[in-house]
Amino acid sequence: MTLVLGLTGSIGMGKSATANLFREAGIAVHDADATVHDLYRGEAVAAIGAAFPGTTSAGEVDRETLARAVLEDDAALARLESIVHPLVRAASEAFLQAAARRGERIVVLDIPLLFETGRERAVDVVVVVSAPEDVQKQRVMLRPGMTPERYEAILGKQTPDREKRRRAHFVVDTSRDREAARAQVRGVLRAVAAMPGGAAVRRLGSGERNA
Repeated sequence: MTLVLGLTGSIGMGKSATANLFREAGIAVHDADATVHDLYRGEAVAAIGAAFPGTTSAGEVDRETLARAVLEDDAALARLESIVHPLVRAASEAFLQAAARRGERIVVLDIPLLFETGRERAVDVVVVVSAPEDVQKQRVMLRPGMTPERYEAILGKQTPDREKRRRAHFVVDTSRDREAARAQVRGVLRAVAAMPGGAAVRRLGSGERNA
C-alpha cells in the first residue's frame, strides 16, 4: 500500500529544494503551490475575480495584487482559502488515487500549510524542512519585493517552526549544503521503507475528507 509523506516547512526553509531531492530519488511529488499557480491561471480565476475585484487580468490572477488584498485581512484570507483549498485538496486526492493505481510504494504531498489547514491528518508521515532563524530570514529577504514588515506578516500566519519540528516524524535541516540535505532525504526514505502504508489512502477511499 502507498505510504504518504507530508512535506512542509515555513517560508524560506528550503522546502521546494527538498521536494526536488525526493523527486531525484524517484519519488512522485504533488506540489500544492504549483497546483495553486495552475488554478490562478485557470479554474479559480472567475471565483477569485468575483470575490476580489481588480485582482485578475488577461484571464489570470495577479498574485501580487491578491497578496496585498489578503495578507493583513483575516476575513479576506479566509474567503480566498474557501475558494482555493477545496480545489487543491481535490487535485491532491486525484494524485493519491493515481499513485495507488500505479502501485507506488511512497509518495510525497508537498503542502506549505500542512499544519495550518489540518492536512497532517491526510498523510502517514510528516517531514518538516527547517533551518536556523537567521538563515531563514536571510533567504527570504533576498526575494524581490520583500520587506521586514511583509516577512513578519507572513510568519504571523504560519505555525512556528519550533512547533512544526515538535510535531514532525522527521526533520530535514537545510542550513548546510545540498549534499547534506540529500543525505537526510535518503535517510528518511530508508527509515520509512519498511513502514506499513495505506492509512492515508484508505481514509481517502472511505470518503473521509480533511479540513
